[in-house]
Amino acid sequence: MSTLCQITIGNDTSGSSFEHYWSKTNTIPLYLIILLLPLLCFRSASFFARFTFFGTISVVYLIVLVTIKAAHLGFHLEFHWLDPSQFYVPEFRLLFPQLTGVLTLAFFIHNCIITLMKSNKKQENNVRDLSLAYLLVGGTYMYVGVLIFAAFPSPPLSKDCIEPNFLDNFSSSDLLVFVARVCLLFQMITVYPLLGYLVRVQIMGQLFGNHYPSFLHILVLNIAIVGAGVLMAMFYPNIGSIIRFSGAICGLALVFLLPALVHMISLKHQGKLTWLSVVFHSFLILLGVANLLAQFFM
Repeated sequence: MSTLCQITIGNDTSGSSFEHYWSKTNTIPLYLIILLLPLLCFRSASFFARFTFFGTISVVYLIVLVTIKAAHLGFHLEFHWLDPSQFYVPEFRLLFPQLTGVLTLAFFIHNCIITLMKSNKKQENNVRDLSLAYLLVGGTYMYVGVLIFAAFPSPPLSKDCIEPNFLDNFSSSDLLVFVARVCLLFQMITVYPLLGYLVRVQIMGQLFGNHYPSFLHILVLNIAIVGAGVLMAMFYPNIGSIIRFSGAICGLALVFLLPALVHMISLKHQGKLTWLSVVFHSFLILLGVANLLAQFFM
């Protein structure tokens, strides 16, 4: 990021004692260990599932916040098909694999959704519920992303100055943004244990045939999960790159590679495998490999 971006939208780094003990990358991740590690050790995630409703309230507040900020700032858009101007980006760039890495994560998340949907009492409603969930989530991401991009003040700044965490684009002293951060923290407190529960169910179920073999097993697993998150937050706090790399890596296995191989093996056992099918599914696997390799050049 350029110096202009850092000076204009960066938070105040006055070097006060408060900044020393309340740093986004140095101290806050360590504080969160005390809060999150005990929550991950709960035997059942049903307690947190009851509080996910408050996460919906947080999302509604974020939508209202983005709408207010966009109405206040106005739209700053200028369309160029290929040629970038001083403050705008073209509609198409060779950096588009950044988006494909994130999109692959959306397919990979089915791996977690299946675990959640299996616990529904009324399995016949799974298709309806999942369709509505994807529609609402996709609409929320589109609304927030488009408005933040359109309203970002360029000039004087380039659109490249937009932070991956859209709240970082606003002043840390903004009261509405502060409330949004508190809402997000509460939302993460309810969602994070659910995600940890999904990881526990899949890993422990495969290794030991039991979702909760013992407290010691769960504690070791949770320390590894929280430790990985804390290390990334302290030494590589770039959520955009983390999402696209994890999406490309996991998506290669569970979106492109394994489904294509399993399908071809099944067709072979049935004696229905054709050269056209081999070429088509091999092409899909190559797309996944290319998607992963492209992330290293962005």
